[in-house]
Amino acid sequence: MANPPKMGIRVEFNPDLALRKSSTTNREKEECLPEIIEKGKTYNFLKEGQRVYWLDGELALLKTKGEQQLSRPIASIRILEATHFLKNNKPYTSGKYKIIEVFDPNNPKINFEWMKRR
Repeated sequence: MANPPKMGIRVEFNPDLALRKSSTTNREKEECLPEIIEKGKTYNFLKEGQRVYWLDGELALLKTKGEQQLSRPIASIRILEATHFLKNNKPYTSGKYKIIEVFDPNNPKINFEWMKRR
């Protein structure tokens, strides 16, 4: 057998949604934060890998630089849908999220402790 099958299924469980800075070079629009984040609006997201998100409550929206370099929560969101698919033989997760509240970046208040909204 030239390419034996891989064992197991690689799935990542994410307690938050981390997206790149808006208009990041070499990234699709859905992999990045919108230019303006508005309460009540719904946006699309795209993440490489087969990811599982909690759908039954609010999650933190974070900005990532990659390699787990994450910001503090910038908003509270709800994941409305998440779908797995293959693109160029790689698994991806796409979906929609709704902004529940946008946080003031200058306010030191802690808005999430793990997955619990404060």
